[in-house]
Amino acid sequence: MPHKNIKTMALGLFILSSGISLTPAYAEGEVNVYSSRHYDTDNRLFADFTETTGIKINLIEGKINSLMERLRFEGKNSPADVIITTDAGRLYQLERDDLLQGIQSDELQGKIPANLRHGEGKWFGVTQRARVIYYDKETVKNPPQTYTELADPKYKGMVCARSSSNIYMLSLLASQIAHNGEDAAKTWAQGLLNNLARDPQGGDTDQLRGIVSDECQIAIGNTYYFARAIRTKVKGLSGHTDKIGVVFPDQGDKGTHVNISGAGVAKHAPNKENAIKLLEYFTSEAAQTYFASGNDEYPVVPGVALSSSVQQLGEFEADVLPLEELGRNQARAQQIYNEIGYK
Repeated sequence: MPHKNIKTMALGLFILSSGISLTPAYAEGEVNVYSSRHYDTDNRLFADFTETTGIKINLIEGKINSLMERLRFEGKNSPADVIITTDAGRLYQLERDDLLQGIQSDELQGKIPANLRHGEGKWFGVTQRARVIYYDKETVKNPPQTYTELADPKYKGMVCARSSSNIYMLSLLASQIAHNGEDAAKTWAQGLLNNLARDPQGGDTDQLRGIVSDECQIAIGNTYYFARAIRTKVKGLSGHTDKIGVVFPDQGDKGTHVNISGAGVAKHAPNKENAIKLLEYFTSEAAQTYFASGNDEYPVVPGVALSSSVQQLGEFEADVLPLEELGRNQARAQQIYNEIGYK
């Protein structure tokens, strides 16, 4: 559920959300967080961190593009210590714009799998989600079992998907480029375009609603959108989840494409030690549970229990492609979509 206490703030002024105390921006014993995640359980996590460590959190929430613009404007005077956002592609943008710094932490390196963190410690995954294939169980008896099959002509006119500018679609194509090369990725994207049941539109929940409304029989989406509809009421989807089947693609091969919510230490963090402590706290069992259950995601730390909604989706074999590759191939992915006319 989106957090309701988002407010416009002047530079250097921090708001405390959901009981997190307000203190001067550079006082000892605090950490300043810029986050584009807006879930009530994140605030519970932050409060737990403060209770555990005594370090107060000053939180600014906003869309990632606005937060990045703010960081660039603030420059060396930025009070930001930790940046939290979704998708490895966005973390790559933060890295590319030199808004993050590399850190060393044995705890982070020991707990988070190598493919879910930056090679030089500039960002670390805190939750993960899989991009899976959904299908109408009543009408599709042989659903695609791989991403490649989504481009098979036998599924022509059956698939719903988001627009090419969506970061999740960019990352999915970026992974195809990394695994198979640009030519094969372009052929795949063209086949996917040919199989669309309607023009790309809406979010992942809208693709699932397309199956419910019979506009399409197959859809691409992240796992947490479906798990959320299992756990709580989602208009046009809850009550219809039994109609929808889930395929984790490429099992027994390279594995299912995954992405993350992630965090890194800001380039000019004034409270670097506290920032690292917060990132390390994110790998604790309590924090992993808060993070993952808040948005029906998978933990990044192996062995942490799944929430009940995610348990219903089950475990899977994940693609271990280093997520840095998604960022490196992001621009080329958009070019390919543009070249074939995928809007």
